[in-house]
Amino acid sequence: MKKRTRTLLLTFVVLLLAGLLAAFNFYGTFYYNNVTNLEKQPAIQIPRSYDYQQMMDAVLQSGSIDNQKTFLRAARFMKLSDHFRPGQYRFRKGMGNKALVRTLQKGWQTPVRLVIPGYYRSLDRFADFLGEQLEASAEDFRTALGDPQNAARYGFTPETFIGMFIPNTYEVWWTVTPDDFLERMNQEYLKFWTPERDAKAAALGLTRQEVSTLASIVIEESKYEPELARIAGVYVNRLNKGMPLQADPTVIYAVGDPSLKRVLNKHLEIDSPYNTYKYAGLPPGPITMPPVAAIDAVLNYEHHDYLYFCAKDSFDGQHVFAKTLSAHNENARRYQRALSAEMRAKAGQENPRTSF
Repeated sequence: MKKRTRTLLLTFVVLLLAGLLAAFNFYGTFYYNNVTNLEKQPAIQIPRSYDYQQMMDAVLQSGSIDNQKTFLRAARFMKLSDHFRPGQYRFRKGMGNKALVRTLQKGWQTPVRLVIPGYYRSLDRFADFLGEQLEASAEDFRTALGDPQNAARYGFTPETFIGMFIPNTYEVWWTVTPDDFLERMNQEYLKFWTPERDAKAAALGLTRQEVSTLASIVIEESKYEPELARIAGVYVNRLNKGMPLQADPTVIYAVGDPSLKRVLNKHLEIDSPYNTYKYAGLPPGPITMPPVAAIDAVLNYEHHDYLYFCAKDSFDGQHVFAKTLSAHNENARRYQRALSAEMRAKAGQENPRTSF
């Protein structure tokens, strides 16, 4: 009797230990914290073209997972190979294997924080930027951005289309398609143009697209934000008087050489609708992607009587303004004298005189 009792007790202990071990393995496989790295988890990018093995290699090689064996066991049990979604993922500290596998199965991506700084002179350059940040290639974005039908769909021409993209910080999925990206940016554009902004544009007698075009000229004239509204006021005054804008940045755009530092008389003869010395009014579209500060500077332009401005002889990026051409010419001569003196001084430093 005692022997039988001992046998039953031993059997019970063995079964208990086996159950505890199974429970421990189950917990370890599915629920145990498998992401303990205190450092910021790296982004894991799973393109649409990846097969299961490529996806698993990307996950395991990221260094995000502490115990790869238990993760692989959970992936097999939960049949991750049958279904996983492309995307960019960042696993959170404290996640267990079940949560990790479900994240990949459900496509619970971590959005990309897309910072669009503006100042892109062309949609081609913008496409290059997007191709570096998102899954779709630069060529795919270039095709979508360069399609006249896409521009027309949102009420733009190929020349004005760049104005639809408002520089800001957006959260987007890494896998967003070019077409879906355009749709999202149009929604952001419509939200940006509030009734208040529309009313200010109407008071100026300008459309949204014309405001963006003028803003692109203003920001190319100066990056010194406190004077943007004053520069905008100069151009508004010229438009109201029917004067040519005579904006050097538009000529540089027409030349096609952003590195051009000084506009010469030969450049002013270029026959281009962007040459505002030759053609009155606004050019066909923005010469760069204007930031919000420039757009709002146009909408809130400074009311004054200035018609001219030129760079200060202090070379600090600011400008001096004038109401008459004679005063402007004097300001320009002062700047040219200072610039020539500066160039002579630099030449002297580079080629010091030697005495014998």
